[in-house]
Order: sequence, then C-alpha cells, then structure tokens
Amino acid sequence: MKNILENAYSCLVNENLEEAKKNFLLIKEQDIRASWALFMISLIEGDVREYPTYFQLRNFLEIDLNILIQNFKGEYAEKVIRYCDFMFTINPEVYKFIGRCLYNNKLEEQALFFLEKAKSYFWHDPELHYLLAYIYYNKKDFSASRKCAEHCLQILPKYFPALDLMSKIA
Repeated sequence: MKNILENAYSCLVNENLEEAKKNFLLIKEQDIRASWALFMISLIEGDVREYPTYFQLRNFLEIDLNILIQNFKGEYAEKVIRYCDFMFTINPEVYKFIGRCLYNNKLEEQALFFLEKAKSYFWHDPELHYLLAYIYYNKKDFSASRKCAEHCLQILPKYFPALDLMSKIA
C-alpha cells in the first residue's frame, strides 16, 4: 500500500484507532510523522508510555489538532490538549501552538486562554502579542488590543500585521 500514512489518518478521523495504529506502526521507523501520530493516539487513549520529540511537537501538534477539529473530533482534540503541561516540558511553545490552532478554528476564548499562558514564557515573541491583539480587537476591547500590538511593535518595530492592526485601532 503506497499511502499508508494517509490511510492511517483516515482511520484516525473515522475513530478506528486500532487500524490507525496498525498502519502507523508499519511505517514508524521510516516516517517521523507516523511516530508522532502513535504518540498522539496514546494521548487520546490516555496510555502515554513515550515522549514526543521537541520537533515532533513543533512540526505536527498544531497541524494534527487542526485535522481533529476540522473533522469534528473535538473530543480527541480535548484529550490531546489535556496533556499540554506535559508537552510543555518538552517544547515550551506548545501553549502558543494550541492557542494559534484554536484561534484559526474560531475558538477565540479558548485560544485566549492558551495564548495568555504562553505569554508568561515567551514574552519576546511578536507573533504571540499580535495574535492576542487581534483577538482583543475582534472582541472590541481596543485598549487591550492596542496594548498587545504595542508590545509586539516594541519587540519587532516593523511587524506589518501589527502596524496594520494599529492603523485600524487608532
């Protein structure tokens, strides 16, 4: 079978975790994404026995949370997100990845929670402040939006998205 990875993801979103695991196991040694997906399934099943790598979290967490949300697997996404503090110990950007994914899926209140949490660890991340500014802008909290955009521009003065947002706030 040529498309083992795709087939495995199809099984995952169709809630056939056993078949998904079988397929991911076939290519685990050759495909880092399959290895990551097996870890993600362990989170969904609540049976974590391994650690993901820093780069697996960086490269795949946000993408796969998005796949779960877009395919109406909110329960799976919630189970993965429950392990955010554990995953944070491996890659401290996890809160930002989760927040950005939730934001992109129009779950702004939930995104706000994770992005504010990320701010405690990555104060010097301009994108983080911009995302917060934009969420506050959408909520019509222009004071908070301006404050976040200003923080963003203090870090990266020519960050165009923040400059554009500031022109809308002013």
